Amino acid sequence: MLKPRLSLSFTRSYATRIAEKPPARFPDPLLNHSNAVVKTLKDENLTFIHRPPPTAPSPHSTTLAPASPLLKPPTPSNKHAPMPPLLRPSAYNAAPSQMSDKDIEQLRKLRLSNPEKYSRTKLAKMFKCTPNFVSKVAALPRPQRKEFAQKIEAEHETVREQWGEKKATFVAIKQKRREFW
Repeated sequence: MLKPRLSLSFTRSYATRIAEKPPARFPDPLLNHSNAVVKTLKDENLTFIHRPPPTAPSPHSTTLAPASPLLKPPTPSNKHAPMPPLLRPSAYNAAPSQMSDKDIEQLRKLRLSNPEKYSRTKLAKMFKCTPNFVSKVAALPRPQRKEFAQKIEAEHETVREQWGEKKATFVAIKQKRREFW
């Protein structure tokens, strides 16, 4: 006849605590160093620990003849040595020559006489300088500048009126997106 198996305990048999790693106990690097000399003064409860440097000084690593290229003095620049290429294409252009006071006066007169005919780009080409230089030297008075900006805005508006619905929508979305920048 078969006998039923009885379990000895009806309680939980698994662990109830979360396994925890014990805290690390690192050895003291000063005291456990093989070449460290430890000297303790009994009266004052002080301990002095002396460790020798990790490596012996090398004749190649002195300050008079450094091994590292970062410590070496800079080499004198050679004018005939090949140079790396310039980063920007604008750097290949020669710097514009300085304008005389007479030319600057002429530039101002032309700009103020008829700003539509003598625009910044036209004057820059005439006097062989940059448009930015023209805007600094021969800036229009503020009311005249505002009037000029309104004329340009009106021209742009006539062009915008010719846009289709799709392009106008995309430009409006782009402007809205820029507001959140």
